[in-house]
Amino acid sequence: MKLLKILVLAAVVAAAFGGGYIYRAVKARPATSSQDRKILYYVDPMHPAYKSDKPGIAPDCGMKLEPVYADDGPTQSPATGNRKLLYYRDPKDPKYTADKAGVNPETGNTLEPVYAEEASTVPAGALRIPIERQQLVGVKFGTAEWTESTQSIRTVGTVTYDETRLAMVHSRVEGWVERVLVDFTGDFVKKGQPLLTIYSPELLASQQELLLARRARDLMARNPMASAAEGGTALFDAARRRLELWDLSPDQITQVLETGEPIRSVTLHSPATGFVLKRDVFPNQRVTQDSVLYTIADLSRVWIMAEVFESDIPQVKPGAEARVSFTSGAAPILARVAYIQPQVDPTTRTLKVRLEAANPGVRLKPDMFVNIDLSVSGGKRLTVPSGAVIDTGNRQTVFIDLGNGYLEPRQVTATERIADRIVITSGLAGGERVVASATFLIDSESQLKAAAGGMGAPGQHQQHGGAAPPAKTPQKAPVPQGHPHD
Repeated sequence: MKLLKILVLAAVVAAAFGGGYIYRAVKARPATSSQDRKILYYVDPMHPAYKSDKPGIAPDCGMKLEPVYADDGPTQSPATGNRKLLYYRDPKDPKYTADKAGVNPETGNTLEPVYAEEASTVPAGALRIPIERQQLVGVKFGTAEWTESTQSIRTVGTVTYDETRLAMVHSRVEGWVERVLVDFTGDFVKKGQPLLTIYSPELLASQQELLLARRARDLMARNPMASAAEGGTALFDAARRRLELWDLSPDQITQVLETGEPIRSVTLHSPATGFVLKRDVFPNQRVTQDSVLYTIADLSRVWIMAEVFESDIPQVKPGAEARVSFTSGAAPILARVAYIQPQVDPTTRTLKVRLEAANPGVRLKPDMFVNIDLSVSGGKRLTVPSGAVIDTGNRQTVFIDLGNGYLEPRQVTATERIADRIVITSGLAGGERVVASATFLIDSESQLKAAAGGMGAPGQHQQHGGAAPPAKTPQKAPVPQGHPHD
């Protein structure tokens, strides 16, 4: 019994001694506070990919940076080790990326992390904008394509007659005009329509000779000498042929032979269909073979004489299409280049180009002024959508889609605009995917992050700014308005 009491007393003393030792050990350990915890870096709570070695304000969304301590970092599993997490993406739609874990709202797929060693090499200065933010600001993409370019040369022209469709009316015999059937300029006539009648003593005598030749032929036909019969036939044929050469129609010759009476006045007919441009015939007027009685023009097709500047001459080729428009605002007419004059006007330094055009309804009047848009081919040229190029005057920039939300700003050389596309002569290759809309917002984001890269400490995350720090003290980057995280 006495031994048991001794053992119990010894146990109590040992417990008291051990508790006191533990209490002193705990009391001797300093308390952990936020001042004593080791800070690794600072992050943007709304954009964790942004890191900085110093406290401050996130330049993209204006939120205060929060510290990340060494003892509250995420526990790394053997699978992840010390790998650097870049972003999250949809495994079935790699183009959809996000900064945080979650699901793709369009497909419902769980996003998986992408680490630095798994991602492809991204060029320095590339900007990453997640797909959801691209959709939010309305980013659209286009492709650099080789397209057949056409240039438009604007000039003026004058409508004139088609010289191959002009007809002049002459009399083949001398005489006097008895009746004028088409008696004013501008009248429309058809081919074969009577124009005037002429009394010609010479033609009247020739008709009488035809009647005498027929009588002689009939008399010599009964002559026993074959040569006499043949001579009478040849004389008749010659008299008939002479009337035909003087433009007497076969019906008129038949009428003379049937009636036995010469026709006193012969009728001249129109040789073509068209408008009377000029009339130089009046009743009782004496006419000769040299007299131009009428000038008739077919205006169903016309010529347009355009003037092209000397610098544009190499681009104009026969067969090129042109658009002819009117100052009145009427619907335009299409024409084609038919001929290029060989000589330049020394005064105006222009070259005359002849265009041919159909003229339905005679809309094109001779001596009318018209506007001409001449389309010339410039060959295949590399073009991008017009909204893809940002032109600041000193530089021209496009943003290349690298995939996974990365956009690379690249300087190019843009020349001219063709319709809704812009020609690129250097800096791009055919087939590259470029940003075609919201480029100014992306450019602002790029400059903002470049400025943030210049403001931050050397350990700042490169993805949030690719520009090197300036030599002098940088100014504070402005906070953009209307940011998606606001």
